[in-house]
Amino acid sequence: MAETEALAIAGSWVAAMLRSSTPLMMVTLGETLTQRVGIVNLGVEGQMLCGACVGFAVAAATGSPVLGFAAGATAGLLLSFVHATLCLGCDANQIGSGIAVFTLGLGLSSYFGRSAIGGKVAGLAPLADNSFADALFVGPILTQLTAIAPFAILVVLIAGLWLYRTRTGLNWRITGESFQTARALGIRPLLVQAQGILVGGLLSGFAGAILSVDYTQTWANEMTKGRGFVAVGLVIVARWNPFLVLPVVLLFGLSEAATLRLQATGLTLSPYLISCLPYLVCLGCVIIVAVREGRIGGMPAELASVFGRRR
Repeated sequence: MAETEALAIAGSWVAAMLRSSTPLMMVTLGETLTQRVGIVNLGVEGQMLCGACVGFAVAAATGSPVLGFAAGATAGLLLSFVHATLCLGCDANQIGSGIAVFTLGLGLSSYFGRSAIGGKVAGLAPLADNSFADALFVGPILTQLTAIAPFAILVVLIAGLWLYRTRTGLNWRITGESFQTARALGIRPLLVQAQGILVGGLLSGFAGAILSVDYTQTWANEMTKGRGFVAVGLVIVARWNPFLVLPVVLLFGLSEAATLRLQATGLTLSPYLISCLPYLVCLGCVIIVAVREGRIGGMPAELASVFGRRR
């Protein structure tokens, strides 16, 4: 009996971890791909908010979660055009441009999302119905997760294979390492960087739509709670490697699941302090990686100019 209960609890934890980490998985992957071409986008938080707002609105109006995901991804894509135009077309500072995109996304989502606050949508159906709920370990996973979680994991794996196993992925990595070398090899680095920014925006908007349509199934102002900024930090922890995005994000998801479980136990500690746990885990990981950076490296060389660093 004890073993059966332990498996059920473990399955519930895995389901909670995957559910909470799926939106972050997509935005972290998007920022990873953007930074691999030598561009930093601090506006992913705003892109997530717009994706969440638009995705929720479309899902509520049409009754289709899939259309909500598509609309959210499109919103993030459109907002990323602003960053691409400022950075590549106007040669603006990437940090300043990213902050401008974040502010724009925050303002647009807050203004146009006012009427949708507190609304509910029907998300995707679970992978299995309640008849599987009693299955050891996999029961809670199949009945609590939707198809979006395995789809997100598949996207991460495909992105990693594409980046390291295809010629196009090689062009992206060359551009991120040296703009001039890419140009000398016949690669159009500005086009590659534009593609990186737009792909990152698409995935950020998609992440926001997952958060509002599938994870919470509601909309609230600033509901991303800094996940976009966390994603920028997790890119460093993942060493700009799509394959490492998965374990790094799952660690954040596990800490967020632990936060929810601790609050449910009635712990006397302030819930505000408990809610800090996932962000403290992220901060701790970034510090550890920063201390070891001289030994493990990984940052695309073109990013050094953005942060004013020499390699």
